[in-house]
Amino acid sequence: MSDTTVVVAGAGPTGLALACALRASGVPVRVLDWAERPSATSRALGLQPRGSEVLDRLGALTDLPQRSVQIGQVITHVNGEPMARLEVGRRTRLVTRPGLLISQAEVEARLRQRLGELGVQVEWGRAVRAADQDDRGVIVGTSDGEVRADWLVGCDGAHSRVRKAAGIEFPGVAVIERFLLADVRAALPLPRDAVSVWLRGNRMVGAFPLPGDDVWRLMAPAPAGLTEDLEPGALLTVLTGVLEDHARLPAVAVREALWTSTFRIHRRLASSYRRGRILLAGDAAHIHSPFGGQGLNTGLGDAENLAWKLALVATGRAGTALLDTYQAERRPIAREVLESTSAMTRMVVGETALARTVRDRVFVPLMNQPFVQRLIWEKSSQLKVTYRTGPLAPRSLHDWTTRGPHAGDRVPDLECVREEGTPTRLHAELGSRWVLLLPTAGAHPCAATARRQLGDDRAVTVLTPAVPRDGRVMLVRPDAHLAWRGTSPAALGRWLTRALGDDQVR
Repeated sequence: MSDTTVVVAGAGPTGLALACALRASGVPVRVLDWAERPSATSRALGLQPRGSEVLDRLGALTDLPQRSVQIGQVITHVNGEPMARLEVGRRTRLVTRPGLLISQAEVEARLRQRLGELGVQVEWGRAVRAADQDDRGVIVGTSDGEVRADWLVGCDGAHSRVRKAAGIEFPGVAVIERFLLADVRAALPLPRDAVSVWLRGNRMVGAFPLPGDDVWRLMAPAPAGLTEDLEPGALLTVLTGVLEDHARLPAVAVREALWTSTFRIHRRLASSYRRGRILLAGDAAHIHSPFGGQGLNTGLGDAENLAWKLALVATGRAGTALLDTYQAERRPIAREVLESTSAMTRMVVGETALARTVRDRVFVPLMNQPFVQRLIWEKSSQLKVTYRTGPLAPRSLHDWTTRGPHAGDRVPDLECVREEGTPTRLHAELGSRWVLLLPTAGAHPCAATARRQLGDDRAVTVLTPAVPRDGRVMLVRPDAHLAWRGTSPAALGRWLTRALGDDQVR
């Protein structure tokens, strides 16, 4: 007999988001964390539009946009002169939300609040020490006893005990030795809706506005030859010195250090996201450079993708093979993020004289071009993430003559109408539920098929787009990606049977 269905190790954004989504789907879950209490430090900052969408679908976004700094541009200086203004807050057809700068601690607080509303509290001071599994479940050894669960998910960071217990390799390399960080209170004569970066040779410094009166994050590579972590006062002296040298901003403008840290940038990717009944998500599965603000958001994407699949398996509506599609869909995304952020880091830092010349004379000026700005902004938003080539989107579902999303693509947040005629939006109905979009209002046999195989009315919501589409039915996954499009209930039933697996229990 299991103590719970799923144990989530780690109460960071990934683990909390996963637990919220599982609990909203009716799955019993426990969240264990080694720390004695929640962290109050900022750590990760960037909440990309995709990350905001995930939190919104979970019911955890609440007032975060109002409490955040909404970033409109990234200003890049070369040798002291402003050379590029990258517009990152402009609305496009794809991106309708701004990028947000807010402390990771604030994001976690909203997720804990939502998890509490769903009836689950984080169990602090319970470090996962070991995990032994068999074909019935996992015995999780903690710092104060054992917990028996059907499934264990490691969301416990780069040094994941769960990953080590599962015997999953975590190969990778260091990209750059060290970076210095400090959250400070400072009177800096800089725009509060912009990230400011200064490049000079192989040195750089960045200033990020944070919520609060005159609060900023400063970041710069550690000086060459630094072999030990600096104490806070020395670290701040180095950062303010770089700020004065390269940004011509007086060191005395920095009045107070709120938090300091030294970190190494690594590029690592787990060899597998699943071993039996143990799975990985977030930093336990992948770590990379923080340039571009992709880490927290990639973890939230992992959580949302895994949650609906694990919920179906845990409730007996899908076979365990569905969990293999989690790695098939999400590991390529992580690999791409690793590659792109590593390339960005090397470009920004300029490791060789040739690299610095190309950076200063080609890449930075290009960032002023509107098409380049749109490309960078839409890419970093993570709204272009697609699972078209994954196992749940076979070629037979791709009709390239049809406009709009194809199987595996994200479906935009459409204005819709519920069955009883109430206006709503597509994404507001997702999170823990599937949505069947019908071309016109009224009964449709596909609805009965979807509800029979996925669950009752609580699992599948039927909507009609406010603006007529192409006349075919669309089944949208809980993570807002298109699962299936067609007109035949029999074809929908066949797709669901293949997707959910032959060993599912009805």
